[in-house]
Amino acid sequence: MTEHYDVVYLILSGTTTAARCPEILRGLVGLGFSTVIALPTPHASRTVSGRELADVEGAQVVESYFDLAIRPRPPLGVVLFAPCSFNSLNKLAHGIADTLALSVAAEAIGRRTPVIVAPSLNQPLMDHPMARSSLRTLPEWGVTIVPPDSDDGVPRLATTTALLNAVRPFARRG
Repeated sequence: MTEHYDVVYLILSGTTTAARCPEILRGLVGLGFSTVIALPTPHASRTVSGRELADVEGAQVVESYFDLAIRPRPPLGVVLFAPCSFNSLNKLAHGIADTLALSVAAEAIGRRTPVIVAPSLNQPLMDHPMARSSLRTLPEWGVTIVPPDSDDGVPRLATTTALLNAVRPFARRG
């Protein structure tokens, strides 16, 4: 039986596809989670502004360990890491939690709460031995990988529909 959660985190890293995150956040809000938290990595602000994320009604942006939404510790919830960059993918698979976003994802893996990772890598990075290794390691730890969309042979972040479908089974009211 699948456990359901009231909280969902959208962790986003600094890839060009992070510009889609407001749309993804709106979809997560629509699934009926009572709390939707966007957690950008430090480099995410290079491709999407915190304001664009904060403007999504029903979602909140957390960028500090001191934010009340995650104090005294981040609440249990589903983690959707989309887009997940090459750097973040490999850090996660090596247990490196040097940012708030990676720490929340690492804790969720350790707690065995659902973690869904959607890589956003170009073909050379997808073919890199470290990325291939990370994409094998994470599922061994219970992480779900949503493969890139590559209708035309060029990998890109999975469709919003595919991402929401991966999260939907865990939504309390989804």
